Amino acid sequence: MTVCECRKGQVSKIAERRLFLVSNLEALKGLTFERFKPRGRVGTGEQQAKSLELAYNHAHMFAENPQGWLLLQGGYGCGKTHLAAAIANQAIALGIPTHFITVPDLLDWLRFAFDSRESSFEQRFDEIRTVNLLVLDDFGTQNATPWAQEKLFQILNHRYINRLPLVVTTNLALEEIEGRIRSRLVDPELVTPLRMLAPDYRNPKEEAGHHELSTLGLHADKTFGSFSLRYGEGVPLEDLKTLEDAFHTAQAFAENPQGWLVLSGKSGRGKTHLAAAIGNYRASLGLPPLLVVVPDLLDHLRATFNPNSSVSLDHRFEEVRTTPLLILDDLGTQSSTPWAKEKLFQLFNYRYVAELPTVITTSHSLNEIEDRLRTRMMDQRVCRFLSLTVPEFYGVSYKKGAKKPPPGRGRPS
Repeated sequence: MTVCECRKGQVSKIAERRLFLVSNLEALKGLTFERFKPRGRVGTGEQQAKSLELAYNHAHMFAENPQGWLLLQGGYGCGKTHLAAAIANQAIALGIPTHFITVPDLLDWLRFAFDSRESSFEQRFDEIRTVNLLVLDDFGTQNATPWAQEKLFQILNHRYINRLPLVVTTNLALEEIEGRIRSRLVDPELVTPLRMLAPDYRNPKEEAGHHELSTLGLHADKTFGSFSLRYGEGVPLEDLKTLEDAFHTAQAFAENPQGWLVLSGKSGRGKTHLAAAIGNYRASLGLPPLLVVVPDLLDHLRATFNPNSSVSLDHRFEEVRTTPLLILDDLGTQSSTPWAKEKLFQLFNYRYVAELPTVITTSHSLNEIEDRLRTRMMDQRVCRFLSLTVPEFYGVSYKKGAKKPPPGRGRPS
């Protein structure tokens, strides 16, 4: 059936109204650029604030003149949905037909068309593919059935071929997105990717933005200033030298994380303290790393096998192996099952090949570490291996008259 010219405008207005109602933008009309804090909460780290400000500026320009695609990536509560809704609200105010919808709701809306008397599936699908501006929120939270994957690909591919404006928000890494869609999302000629590093705005208790697996928050007292260099305790000079080397190397690594740093030594020598000090320094810059004890990490991975788990093994493992800075504490204390060995090798090998900054603490010597891990840790182009040979630390015990050094008096662990 062909719509006559005199009714085309009316039909278009009806379609736009239907899309607006489905968009649920009425409930999100308060999410505007004016109400967004471009540098986050008070206390947000400098790098986190810069990432927010950059995303805000790009989103604002995009809303004024929607061209190309905008990809907003970041964790829960970092502001992705607020900026996406602000784009949609401003575009609508400018008279641009816009559709804002979460991806799971979009798929449900298409499915329900099979039982709808108001519009056919083909009508709804065409409206989504061709609307002037499409904003897809929470990409990656949908049920990834073959049908859902195919429909999403068809929508994005149509908009890709025709260069129709699109905004996508997701908490997934690009590597986790289906290959055909990912290849379109990485096209630098069309897509502007923006990584938002801010912590969850809705959870002030997690201002530091630590990953949910990270135990760095438990080591808040472990800083370079609270680390003891053990002067005046009668520690042999050659052993003190290993502690000094580890301390200064850890400080330099914290300033500019490059390659791998392995801290080896028996319990109570200061390995975890130095590793946590690196983590706390990076967190103070707004770049909190993931610090996790190796046996705990494997437990977190195993927990994804539970049918009630809200996260898949693939997602959890991808989070860990691609994190910008990973601190693995107590390597060698984990169970040595074939599965555990394989997961650790996959983790090590990925970060080794990708040259991702990594800190490792272990009470084992190199000879005691599993062969495939050891060969990567022995590569001096990538890894700095330091052995702390000082005696176990029991607390501050300066000899009478001994000069106390500038670094603090804290207890290494």
